[in-house]
Amino acid sequence: MPILKFDATKAAQVELGLGPLHTQFDGKGYAYTSLFLDSAVVKWSLGEPYFKGDEAWKVVDKVPVHYNIGHLTAVHGDTVRPRGKFLVALNKWSLDRFAPVGPLHPQNFQLIDISGAKMQRLYDLPVPIGEPHYAQIIERSLLKPFEVYPQVGFNPVKMAPDPTHTVQPGKERIERRGNTVEVWMTAIRSTYTPDRIEVNQGDRVIIHLTNLERARDATHGLAIAAYDINLSVDPGENATVEFIADKPGVYPFYCTEFCSALHLEMAGYLLVKPRTPAME
Repeated sequence: MPILKFDATKAAQVELGLGPLHTQFDGKGYAYTSLFLDSAVVKWSLGEPYFKGDEAWKVVDKVPVHYNIGHLTAVHGDTVRPRGKFLVALNKWSLDRFAPVGPLHPQNFQLIDISGAKMQRLYDLPVPIGEPHYAQIIERSLLKPFEVYPQVGFNPVKMAPDPTHTVQPGKERIERRGNTVEVWMTAIRSTYTPDRIEVNQGDRVIIHLTNLERARDATHGLAIAAYDINLSVDPGENATVEFIADKPGVYPFYCTEFCSALHLEMAGYLLVKPRTPAME
């Protein structure tokens, strides 16, 4: 690995302030650096091809932010094509800014307009996580998400229809093979089919759940609390869960994603019959 001399790689040195940490760019010849000790964001100009002479390599603006800024992020701010009109200061502390709800205070993200000659703080946002670290902002136009999976029974991991899915109502079924019970189940507002599953204690249970919905945002869940199971299945999605039914009893399963006015009616029962001497 070649070792480059520091002085040979330095175009200029700009005195920005106390505790410079992280820098983003706007594509118009300006850089934005967080100052940890000053609790500020400083805007400074680059050299050629953007600026020459006295206009290059100089501080042009500074805006105070809340306590202890670390990272900051602008739209595509560290790519070869920055598109920055806005920047977010990822501040570590929020003392005196929001009403406390406990010893763990939210972090304070501050939105800053960098489209003009002077920076302008626009908005404070409490964020209930630990120390804010590196983040990216991208243009919304670059996102091309599924709003509904392209076909019923889609597996988002395989990005293809899952062979275990149930294509349409009426094809649901339960099959036993030795000590394995396999269930092909569908969910649609506000019903599971089948909604009664009977197995023996010690059986291996496999449930393939297909969400038949084709409407946007019509997500269903499947929770079996006694077996620590909680699926969330989006419209058209297929998911599989497997467990050993080692606890005899009657256990409800139910939808954990609010789906309709009859959401609370979307439930069924898992019956685990106790082991008998004849099963030993």
